[in-house]
Amino acid sequence: MIALSLAEIAEVVGGQMHDIPDASAEVTGAVVRDSREAGPGCLFVAFAGERADGHDFAPAVVAAGAVAVLGSRPVGVPAIVVDDVQAALGALARHVVRRLGATLVALTGSAGKTSTKDLIAQVLRRKAPTVFTPGSLNNEIGLPLTALTATEETRFLVLEMGARGIGHIRYLAGLTPPSVGLVLNVGSAHIGEFGGREQIAEAKGELVEALPEDGVAVLNADDPLVRAMAARTKAKVILFGESGEADVRAENVRLTDSGQPSFRLHTPSGARDVTMRLYGEHHVSNALAAAAVAHELGMSADEIATALSEAGSLSRWRMEVTERPDGVTVVNDAYNANPESMRAALRALAAMGKGRRTWAVLGQMAELGDEALAEHDAVGRLAVRLNVSKLVAVGGREAAWLQLGAYNEGSWGEESVHVSDAQAAVDLLRSELRPGDVVLVKASRSVGLESVAAALLDAGAEGEVAAR
Repeated sequence: MIALSLAEIAEVVGGQMHDIPDASAEVTGAVVRDSREAGPGCLFVAFAGERADGHDFAPAVVAAGAVAVLGSRPVGVPAIVVDDVQAALGALARHVVRRLGATLVALTGSAGKTSTKDLIAQVLRRKAPTVFTPGSLNNEIGLPLTALTATEETRFLVLEMGARGIGHIRYLAGLTPPSVGLVLNVGSAHIGEFGGREQIAEAKGELVEALPEDGVAVLNADDPLVRAMAARTKAKVILFGESGEADVRAENVRLTDSGQPSFRLHTPSGARDVTMRLYGEHHVSNALAAAAVAHELGMSADEIATALSEAGSLSRWRMEVTERPDGVTVVNDAYNANPESMRAALRALAAMGKGRRTWAVLGQMAELGDEALAEHDAVGRLAVRLNVSKLVAVGGREAAWLQLGAYNEGSWGEESVHVSDAQAAVDLLRSELRPGDVVLVKASRSVGLESVAAALLDAGAEGEVAAR
């Protein structure tokens, strides 16, 4: 964070200083909420949660070098006390962002936010120092904490914005007002909480409504609900997609034998070929979104194409591809799942597994509401249509719906199986995997299927290979 005195911080957040011997002392380090991250010059933000109260760690973080605590009560060490810690954190982030003058890029969407954010960051940092959301810390706490990591050298700030209801993105955009706003898509993620795709579109469109007249709205030309958001902003609109009307578009899209997308990138400044290191055709749309943002921020077609071709995965458990010594390929995409990302992952598996046995180890897609049965059934059917060798549905009722969809599509017998939990899936795979097989592991985060991928990789490292 940029250096700020405790007196200035107290004024910005409307707080009272307690046990502070020197109000001119400056916070020169990070702003953290985890006491284990406390270090010299930092500001510790104390939240009172259900399992732990950050205020209880105040003496320890000051001993570790924290300049002060931002909390809701005095703690016997230097502290700035406020009525609402979350609101104070947001106010501090807004103040710092205004002081910096960096170009703020915000993005949202039902699927692909984190992967696209990582791509944008990898492209833009070739042009100038860039700070971006780590992982998917895209809520009312994670977003301001990310913004506060920016320094005087930061020129681009790339922030992912998530929403679980109307008004969430409007609030986040108020904390960190963007000049470039990107909406990727409107899908089925969290449809059970929103009530329908139209409500999801209403929430996602709050981002473009927040843009200034001299800002830029980057919209998906291939998604009608996103494209319609052009009417909700006074900012300049640039379209990306495979549509011929898109300002930034892809032609000749194909997947390499290893499942990596290749295409001809067209931008207003020229056309170049791109072959990505990432896996799955769904990354083409993500790459076009990143290219559109980069073009608007002054990068050439050459610079963009080179950066996209060299970009890797920065966030864990998102199409992480690892080949074991025995030739089994494990695709760990277990961070989260929704119908759109599940279909994309299955198509990537089919492309990667040409001529090989393929396994789809799938679990529940959460928060689908009344659409849950139909969506799980559809994913099970798609696995059969893509000729996935075997579907392993893991978990309870929703997993049973996955397996039932596969069965009704024509997967009778050994092509699909329903197991009770992750350990049962691991036991099955360890006994039946053969060298050269490709295994996709994917489910909503709450299912915890990353343990299956970890167990398979550990087994590979230990030389546990089925004798087949």
